[in-house]
Amino acid sequence: MAPKKAKRRAAAEGGSSNVFSMFDQTQIQEFKEAFTVIDQNRDGIIDKEDLRDTFGAMGRLNVKNEELESMIKEASGPINFTVFLTMFGEKLKGADPEDVIMAAFKVLDPEGKGTIKKQFLEELLSTQCDRFTPEEVKNMWHAFPPDVAGNVDYKNICYVITHGEDKEGE
Repeated sequence: MAPKKAKRRAAAEGGSSNVFSMFDQTQIQEFKEAFTVIDQNRDGIIDKEDLRDTFGAMGRLNVKNEELESMIKEASGPINFTVFLTMFGEKLKGADPEDVIMAAFKVLDPEGKGTIKKQFLEELLSTQCDRFTPEEVKNMWHAFPPDVAGNVDYKNICYVITHGEDKEGE
């Protein structure tokens, strides 16, 4: 009886109960923690004021209403946890296939070693196209530390982008 209630509740909340099967329990818990941080007023719904307060807590003040409204409009309705999780699932599904991402990295690795020099990748990421901030670069090296020779395993990065977790952690 309880599972039927859970399914009905998930459907009533505007999300698919299937979204929970896209992530493992650890990932769901991490998303729940992120949702709780963003839901500043703890009402179970992320709204424009929650986003404004979250940006403020991160030091980004004076966020334009249009930007906040644009974020809220990405959801089909009120952003409860199920909708929040669904939005992340949709974003992950929107990533390019692993072979496409791998081919892009291989352009930077003409010798086919499977690695790229940290310094070279950092320079590209911080000077080209959608430039990484110093904090984003720092987070990347935390997530994908280079080896002692300063090489970055781009195959692992590709895997994480398309599968959402480190293959060594499986």
